Amino acid sequence: MILTPNGPFYETECIRGGWSVRELKRQINSLLYERSELSIDKQKLRATTAIGAETAPPRLVIRDPYVFEFLGLKPQEVMSESNLEDELLNKLQEFLMELGNGFCFEARQRRIRIGDKYYFIDLVFYHRLLKCHILIDLKLEEFTHENIGQLNTYVAWYDKNVRAPDDNPPIGILLCTEHDRTLVEYALASMSHELFVSKYQLQLPDAETLRQQIATERKATGSRNQITNPSRKKTKQR
Repeated sequence: MILTPNGPFYETECIRGGWSVRELKRQINSLLYERSELSIDKQKLRATTAIGAETAPPRLVIRDPYVFEFLGLKPQEVMSESNLEDELLNKLQEFLMELGNGFCFEARQRRIRIGDKYYFIDLVFYHRLLKCHILIDLKLEEFTHENIGQLNTYVAWYDKNVRAPDDNPPIGILLCTEHDRTLVEYALASMSHELFVSKYQLQLPDAETLRQQIATERKATGSRNQITNPSRKKTKQR
């Protein structure tokens, strides 16, 4: 929440323009609200304000893993990706709550034509806060770099053919049963679009499995901290 008397105005303009925090502060200090009230041509003022404005790239908090326990399915009951898609849409409210705030359902099996062939995007959402489309691809298999290449193609097509002038670039999310973090890191390194890879679970793991996962994650986090902070010296014991 923006703590100014004209907070709602600045919140709306900030979302519309995709401003960074610094740009938002600059517009508040430049009395944009007061200038807008005094301007006859508000659209022209908005266009002028957008010139040279510092924008922030869209940020989407992606969970890993997503837990679809609300479906009431066991892994062996999911026979196909379309079956999983049907179950998710049958429980659309719970699915949206698991994804997070701002997701608005738009289409399923969205048909697109690339060259002489038709392709189908599993789920399409529009994110009202980020002002961009979210393309979700479901895979009943472990992550492969071919999967992310396919999703990148869909995102590129949406960026060129569907994205509105005032929209932010579309974002792709690949949901798969498992993924190797190292492989994902290298697979995403050369991609030009915003792509995310998360695994999903149909049931929460038992307590012992959760403890092992937490221990593994802590160990991995400690290793990453040592790599990113090599200058930190160990204190000598006396």
